[in-house]
Amino acid sequence: MSKKFNPLENIQVLIIDDDVRISEINRRFVEKIEGYTVIGIATNKQEAKEQLEVLCPDLVLLDIYFPDMSGLDFLRFIKEVQPDTDVIMITAAKEVRAVKNAIRSGVYDFIVKPVIFERFQTTLLNYKKFRNRLNKLAQENQKINQHEIDELFINTDASAFKRKDNYHFPKGIDQLTLEKVKAAAQEMNYGSSAEQIGSKIGISRTTARRYLEYLVSQGEVEATLSYGDVGRPERIYQSFNK
Repeated sequence: MSKKFNPLENIQVLIIDDDVRISEINRRFVEKIEGYTVIGIATNKQEAKEQLEVLCPDLVLLDIYFPDMSGLDFLRFIKEVQPDTDVIMITAAKEVRAVKNAIRSGVYDFIVKPVIFERFQTTLLNYKKFRNRLNKLAQENQKINQHEIDELFINTDASAFKRKDNYHFPKGIDQLTLEKVKAAAQEMNYGSSAEQIGSKIGISRTTARRYLEYLVSQGEVEATLSYGDVGRPERIYQSFNK
């Protein structure tokens, strides 16, 4: 049964895991994140079915291995009986087949135990953005255009882990400045010095060099030495992505 969307309401979560200790850890993780409430914990197939039917959760955190059922089978059951309920698998299973089956069955994300809170938090924050955008679009429009579809997936789901979010960068590197340095390096066809790139985007030579060296370490920029007539050789940076 579909529920009317209210952006002010917390996302209601059902945890399904036969390990009570893990369920309690996941409950605490969920409730550290603003906008979420755990409404139930189920440890076996019967409890899971009953709570799914009665509670109609927005989101299920689901394990794969249970003594009395397969989590992948239960994922498909959820999609049949509660199509508006989303699922995130949180499991010790690392087999490619399990991941593939979960994705094909409509899972939102797949997190491997032991759960790292930062990874878990990123997924839930992205899911909240995704859910709010999708529900808002559903209320406002009968049709959706390509731009709205693209916006729906920006910074959400797996796309968040394909790019390097700020918390993954080393100290002294932020994403906005990095993108500016990268763009400047791409625009300068024949390579340029840190001083030239810094001047182009309005940062110091030292700062530009720090970012350029980071891009070199990531394999996105090549650095070579240029020997001028006078003085020390200068490092020249050229982007691989022309």
